[in-house]
Formats: sequence, structure tokens, C-alpha cells
Amino acid sequence: MPAPTILLPQDPLNHRRVDPHYSYEAQLVRGLGGETALVDHDALLAGEATEAVRRVPAGIGPAWYRGWMLPVSAYAAFVSALADRGCHLLTSAAAYAVAHELPGWYSTFEGATPDSVWLAADHDPAELAEAVSRLGGHGPAIVKDYVKSRKHEWHEACYLPELADLPAVSRVVNRFVELQGEFLAGGVVLRRFHAFAPPEAVDVGRVRDAVGSRAGARTRAEAEARAAARTGTAPATPLPGQAAEARVWWVDGEPVLTGPHPDTPEVFPAPDLTQVRSLVRALGCRFVTTDLALLADGGGWMVVEVGDGQVSDLPRGTEVSGLLSSLIST
Repeated sequence: MPAPTILLPQDPLNHRRVDPHYSYEAQLVRGLGGETALVDHDALLAGEATEAVRRVPAGIGPAWYRGWMLPVSAYAAFVSALADRGCHLLTSAAAYAVAHELPGWYSTFEGATPDSVWLAADHDPAELAEAVSRLGGHGPAIVKDYVKSRKHEWHEACYLPELADLPAVSRVVNRFVELQGEFLAGGVVLRRFHAFAPPEAVDVGRVRDAVGSRAGARTRAEAEARAAARTGTAPATPLPGQAAEARVWWVDGEPVLTGPHPDTPEVFPAPDLTQVRSLVRALGCRFVTTDLALLADGGGWMVVEVGDGQVSDLPRGTEVSGLLSSLIST
């Protein structure tokens, strides 16, 4: 079997080159002896999957995608259009849905991640009250959709100080739905809030910020602005009380990279992966990420999020040669 090709989004301003946000990964893949091909992310979002993959060489065989997030339906069309060109994405449409959206992975990680319930975005007050009851009916929580929160509008559209205050819960949830708009993924999720240890309370390291100069990428502000436009979320900025999260990258059940979370790119926690390893293997998805944070009360590391590795972001300054080498050697 040929080595997998890495599919990357093209630059919207120049379709013959890779999106600058992913140019460093493209250089590394080629330096490792791998092959890359370009896809049109904007066309995928527009429902034009056949047009989106026209620059992918026919008959290239297996491939991984490394690019911007896609709705589950758009990813399924992506898989189908590639198959018509003789290209087999190694993450199936079903596996993408499992890893990308919380209802897909939650049952596997239940007990190791905050308790959660979900309901339709167009729910009525009785359905919201019933969801609150299923989450325990009192105490703090957060609201998000199946993929993203709006933590940069913390008090307006994310944090629920007391579930028992149903009018306040409804107000924050409704504002979240309003702000997400067309970018809302799946439905509304309520998650139990936990206090996590801040960076200064975790054994961390710091690394130099070198990727931008090596890759010739745009400034961080420009890259984050583009990410915000594509995902409907605010660019990452430090939050008061920001937790020290680690992002762990898994290929075929093995952790191939443990690095910083994009919100805290200079903070490198070292989480205990003993429990998480078995859970990732039970999930059964080949390429995933887990975001982990240390509980402030010393209760150990908790899984904050699970994601599909193809669309999880890599902070600048992260050494990713090992990760990319694992992908092209599978």
C-alpha cells in the first residue's frame, strides 16, 4: 500500500499553494518524504465536494486530511468525492462524526470528562428544564454546541453560575445559540463546570515561538482571524483563570505528541495518560486528540474535549515532525 498523502486546504487567494496556516506542516511532510495535495475548503462548505477535490490526483490511494473544521455532512460528502477519484480517507465519515461531535465520544469517556447532557438548538423551555434536571438541577455549568463553546463571551454566552436559576440559564443558552448562528454544530450541550488548575500550579515548560518565521506564515493575528471567520468563534486570547490544558495527539491508540493547547501555546503540561490511553483505544478512531486539564482540587487529570485529529489545531512553536511522520507511515 502506498504511503498516505496529506490533504491540505488551498490558499483562498492563490489556489496553487497551501493555505499559509498549514504551510509549515506542508513543508515538514515533504521534508519527511511524504506527498501533499490541495483541497478547496470553501467549496466543501458550499456543498461543492466534487469541485473541492479536483486538484487531488486521481488514484492516489490512502490519505489523511489536515485542515479547517468541516460539518459532519460536509465531511461525508468529502469522503465520497475523494472515493470517486480513487482516494481513500483513512478517517471514515462515521469515525469523523464520533470524534468530532460530543455525543459521538461522550459515552466512551463518561466519568473521565465533565457530566453532560444535550438537546436540540430549537428547544422549548420545558425541554431545557428537563435537561437541567438530568444534569443534577443545581450548581455551575457551561453551554456549548457539539463541537465548540464561546468561552471568550464567558458571562454572556458560556458560563451558567447556577443551574437552578432557570431564567438565567435560558438567557445564556439563548444568547449562545444566537451568537453561534449558522456555525452552530448539532445542538446545545450543557456540561458540569469544574475548576481546573491554572498554569502556575502545573509543572510546565516554555518553548520559543519559531514556526511563523520558519514557515513564512502570516502573523498569528492574521491566522487567528482566518480561523475565527471559518469556525465562527473568537480568536484565542488569554482568559482570566485560564486552565493549563494539554493537547494529546493519538494515532492508532498511541500518543505520538503531547503539547500545548492552542489557547495557551507556551504552556506545556505533562498529563498522566494511563486512563486516557485505554479510553482512546475503546473509542476506536484512528486519529484523534484529547484535551486534558488538571483539577484544581488535586483530583487528577480530566478530559475536557475529544476531537478528530485531522481538524484539531496545532499551536505555533510545537514540534510536529513525529506526528506527521506517524501519519505518513501508517
